[in-house]
Amino acid sequence: MEYCVEGYCLRPLACDDFERISRYERVNRRHLQPWEPLRDEEYFTTGNAKARVEQQVNNMQADNALCFLLLAESGEVLARCNYTNIVRGVFQACHLGFSLAESAQGRGLMNKTLQVTNRHCFEQLGLHRIMANHLPRNVRSERILESLGFEKEGHARAYLKIAGVWEDHTLRSLINPEQ
Repeated sequence: MEYCVEGYCLRPLACDDFERISRYERVNRRHLQPWEPLRDEEYFTTGNAKARVEQQVNNMQADNALCFLLLAESGEVLARCNYTNIVRGVFQACHLGFSLAESAQGRGLMNKTLQVTNRHCFEQLGLHRIMANHLPRNVRSERILESLGFEKEGHARAYLKIAGVWEDHTLRSLINPEQ
């Protein structure tokens, strides 16, 4: 499966994407740092990226996750979105995480990407609920999620350890409109 978003390629992560991912993480290290866990130098090595990508692909094959990359014509990663912790049975839900390259900010690419990938999760995977959480001060993520219809469901104290500090998060979800 492959989609076009504003002339860019949107497709699932593959094992051979580890060099692309490694470059994306190194180039955007400072840009993403306030929103992510602390990362040591080993995290930013190509070998570490390869191991993480292989694990993500294994999770996708086990139907536990779905990871997408938005690629420029050059093959450069502009954005990624991960639907993880997929739970089936009576829940039919997952968690969404996403990031956008600093160079791609302000063009609406993340919004358009998530429109496509959310629809894919609902229509192709049959999920009922997509959950996404963000730091209350992350206004850009808040705006994107609100514009996509994610409803605020709560506030979780000391929810995730971000940049070395236990941070509160706003909890949001999007329910499949066809169910």
